[in-house]
Amino acid sequence: MRALIQRVKRCAVFIDGKLNSSIGTGMLVFLGVKNNDTEYDAEYLAERCASLRIFNDDNGKMNLSINDVSGEAMVVSQFTLYGDTRRGNRPSYTDAATQKTAEALYDHFTAHLRRVLGEKKVATGIFRAMMDVELVNDGPVTLMVESKE
Repeated sequence: MRALIQRVKRCAVFIDGKLNSSIGTGMLVFLGVKNNDTEYDAEYLAERCASLRIFNDDNGKMNLSINDVSGEAMVVSQFTLYGDTRRGNRPSYTDAATQKTAEALYDHFTAHLRRVLGEKKVATGIFRAMMDVELVNDGPVTLMVESKE
């Protein structure tokens, strides 16, 4: 399982031109699910995202977690994180989990992140929907976090 995390000042997801969800200060998590990922991977990755110290302290050092700054998280499914571009010009998605598996693990990741951060601190897009994601990247700070080596 793979999460591309962007520290944001704000973020919003629109579907069919209508606001679906939004957050203020926090992180946008693009979540990709790989073949053979498990609920353990989802829980591990949710806890890693929540504990990352990517927010600035009073001295301007990235030393605070999302909980420390009372931040929020937006989780958006992103199967293209497992796009293989090593051959040709069209990415191959053979490493991405099936839709059924990916949706179940996306839901499990989101539920676990809500347990860690608080129910109202986690917003989402809609799995498999075409979304417009607007964000103001803070820093910018962008990191890739994975559940397996």
